[in-house]
Amino acid sequence: MVTAESIEHSIKTALPCTWIRVEGDDGHHFGAIIVSELFQGKSTVKQHQLVYQALGERMREEIHALSMKTYTPEQWEAAKTSS
Repeated sequence: MVTAESIEHSIKTALPCTWIRVEGDDGHHFGAIIVSELFQGKSTVKQHQLVYQALGERMREEIHALSMKTYTPEQWEAAKTSS
């Protein structure tokens, strides 16, 4: 069964993350917050594509649904202070 920890590990292995949290406990549906310098200057679609690439075949074969929010470190700091 897929775990939030295994998804987090796959993403961290492929992307330099400043901060990451993956949650989900049913083995199929997950949510993630991912902060990476690599997202700088990229649209949200491109950022999500980078995450999908990091997960590779797992996204097609093991993970039924992954909702995500992606941020650059600067966006993450701003989001944290505005909430």
